[in-house]
Amino acid sequence: MCDASALPAQHADVFEDGGGEGVGVEEGDGEGDEEVEAKKKSETMKLICDFPSPKSLPDKYVLPPERRPCNHELQGDLSVALPVIDLQGALGDGRRQAVNHGVGEDVIQGFREAAAEFFRMPAEAKLKHYSNEHNKHCRVFSGSVTSHTDTNDIRYWRDCLKLRCYPVDKLMDHWPSQPETFRERLAKYAVAVQELAQRLLRLIAEGLGLDSQFFEGDLTGGETMMNVNYYPRCPDPSLTLGIRPHSDRYILTVLSQGDVTGLQVKHKGRWIGVQPMRNAFVVNFGLQLEMVTNGVLTSVEHRVVTNSAKARMSVATLIRPNMGCRIRPAPMMVNGETNHRPKYRDFTGSELIEAYEATAGNREALLALFRIHHTKLL
Repeated sequence: MCDASALPAQHADVFEDGGGEGVGVEEGDGEGDEEVEAKKKSETMKLICDFPSPKSLPDKYVLPPERRPCNHELQGDLSVALPVIDLQGALGDGRRQAVNHGVGEDVIQGFREAAAEFFRMPAEAKLKHYSNEHNKHCRVFSGSVTSHTDTNDIRYWRDCLKLRCYPVDKLMDHWPSQPETFRERLAKYAVAVQELAQRLLRLIAEGLGLDSQFFEGDLTGGETMMNVNYYPRCPDPSLTLGIRPHSDRYILTVLSQGDVTGLQVKHKGRWIGVQPMRNAFVVNFGLQLEMVTNGVLTSVEHRVVTNSAKARMSVATLIRPNMGCRIRPAPMMVNGETNHRPKYRDFTGSELIEAYEATAGNREALLALFRIHHTKLL
């Protein structure tokens, strides 16, 4: 059993939402409509990975000066290392890298290879999955917008394959059928990571003094989402980001970040580079978990920077609640004492999504929407 009080209250990478560029996929109903639609898509929708190698960053990806990463921040402060948790021993809380987690190297690398092959396929093969419809079971999009209120249509340097990955039997038919190994390898990976996430949550619950099965059921019963993020080589990393600064929304994210740096977490006002470890997972706590634990565990701001030398691919698996379930601070985390009153009101999974979109992933702004303001007794 772990002691949650000994853990740093933090979290990690994965702003795996956001709109893509272009228009949504529509079905034609006349002869030749598919060819016409494909031609329209090829003219208006492109992934960054299909661009001819640009010598300079296209204007639509250039962030305003105040949003750009400083040159000295691109590597990130390496003086602070992310704690490593050996799951044959104990689990820490917050943003940590997990090793000896039980997911085989063949499973991890097998799916990463299949996902990388997906992005190497010809543009037309990927294009049939391109969509800006957020409710699709599987879609590809590119250059998610900088915020929901931006009017300049500035984009981030990222392509993303976003899909629902668990329960496998229910969702497999929606996944890309090419490359040929994709579905088989994704199924093995999704099951293994789902089991790891549930194991992590049981350890977290025990460390908090909760029943080990506290997080099972509706709190984690939604369809699990996966975001395969692909960051092509960038001609000028100082002018853009792969993903903007944000906190994650759901209860837990399990991230495979590969062997290329790019993930950064904000720690005491500085951006800390998260050094990749082969076959390790970055464990990310989300805003839902922060509110369920009444602030004992907290999410942390993070972002992704690009680089000009290598492309980077991360695989984020997001454990989600049932959208209709009631979410509130765990009863054992609150009592009548001033320091342990509930900090957050009840809300549903759907309300959480709406609030997250309205606040563009800003932790303080989102928490403020659910925070209870207690009257002080004189």
